[in-house]
Amino acid sequence: MSDYELLLIDHPRPHIKRITLNRPEKRNALSNQLRTELFDALEHADRDQEIGVSILRGAGTCFSSGYQLGGGNDQNQPYYTPGGPGQWARHVIEGSFRIWDMAKPVIAQVHGFCLAGGSELATACDLVYVAEDAQIGYPPVRSMSPPDMQFHPWMMGLRDAMEMMLTGDSITGLEAARKGFANRAFPAEELESKVLEIAERVAKIPFELQQINKRSMHQAMEIMGIRAAVRAGADLQALAFTTEASLSYRKEFAKGVSHALSVRDRQFGDYREGEKSEGNKRG
Repeated sequence: MSDYELLLIDHPRPHIKRITLNRPEKRNALSNQLRTELFDALEHADRDQEIGVSILRGAGTCFSSGYQLGGGNDQNQPYYTPGGPGQWARHVIEGSFRIWDMAKPVIAQVHGFCLAGGSELATACDLVYVAEDAQIGYPPVRSMSPPDMQFHPWMMGLRDAMEMMLTGDSITGLEAARKGFANRAFPAEELESKVLEIAERVAKIPFELQQINKRSMHQAMEIMGIRAAVRAGADLQALAFTTEASLSYRKEFAKGVSHALSVRDRQFGDYREGEKSEGNKRG
């Protein structure tokens, strides 16, 4: 695949490939078509001897609002994952580890919303840099299930992870850097230039050595159990989908995605509902 409908590709500096999720009108929701193109672009970068590092970012107002909602995610998935209970979570986890296992480093450049599956995608990257005012969260814990890929305790520690898991609240970019989700936070207007500076430094190291550097960090995490623990989370996610609360909530999607999200967040007054409140104040 060389021509992409939902990605923009450029090479802003030598040995750097930049991949932009290009569904701004959908807040870069991760449809299976977008995911198929993304994995193809990352694999091509990993095979390209002229590329030392990839940057992943989103077009428009945010990095990504999460997976495409409203049904159909079981169709045309970008790679095969065996069926049965928990198939989607196992499929998502496999995708995260596909990025994890690539030889070349991948940097996530995060601004605006980075929610649900968008946060999982960012976490799968090797380095994460965020705008100070970014909003990172996993709101589906409020109404449907724990995450597909349960990275939270590994990246943020028990207490901060537990707070996000039990509230579904978002954290800012500044909090994300402090709590371990991200490497650093920058003012939004400086984010692009700062990420390019860091990517240039990463690309200076010989590629064949860099892949061993990357692997050494991942192997340390694997010895501590991250891969087994994240995979085990798929079973709990499948169990959550059988609860009365989750079954009842998912029926709301028949009335429209926007309706379902409003039902989820109305009593909390954030995410989509928070934007409505701000709009009413300005109006």
